[in-house]
Amino acid sequence: MITWEELESRCLHCQNCALADTRTNVVFGVGNRQADVLFIGEGPGEQEDLQGEPFVGPAGQFLDVMLSVIDLHRSNVYIANIVKCRPPRNRDPLNIEQDACIGYLRTQTALLKPKIIVCLGRVAAMRIIDKDFRITRQHGQWFERAGIQIMALYHPSALLRDPNKRPETFVDLKRLQAKIQELCPETFSNVF
Repeated sequence: MITWEELESRCLHCQNCALADTRTNVVFGVGNRQADVLFIGEGPGEQEDLQGEPFVGPAGQFLDVMLSVIDLHRSNVYIANIVKCRPPRNRDPLNIEQDACIGYLRTQTALLKPKIIVCLGRVAAMRIIDKDFRITRQHGQWFERAGIQIMALYHPSALLRDPNKRPETFVDLKRLQAKIQELCPETFSNVF
């Protein structure tokens, strides 16, 4: 199997879709490469494109708060996106862009072997869980694929735009915390 370093090198030189023409940086992923918990967003935003790291802008800062609520930190999870290059004006990544990039995420997932995947937002949930996924109705529910427990949360940027969704997201986060405690409690002992 390919190594993390080989995969990242391939990804950094990718020209599989038109997003390569407008990117500043490829946003490969960040975190613990032995993590049991994988967070997946839809794609990089402006700050992520500039810095080459996922979730570093305002939504990323809010994700850090969400993680801290359940005693997690970036150092004990892995964070990636469906697409590794920023869609213009932060639009949703097109299906053709997702198709061109999904192999990188699949390989990251195969290397990581997570026990839990958390989809951040509608786009990630539609790609990972079900093409007809309804984030407003199905957030916080558990699904299983190939022995992996999968849940979707509202995207942190959605929570910044609509604080009224935060109480139900807190409940979802506590469900996530309980599942991590059940399946991989050592995750919490690796904080800091």
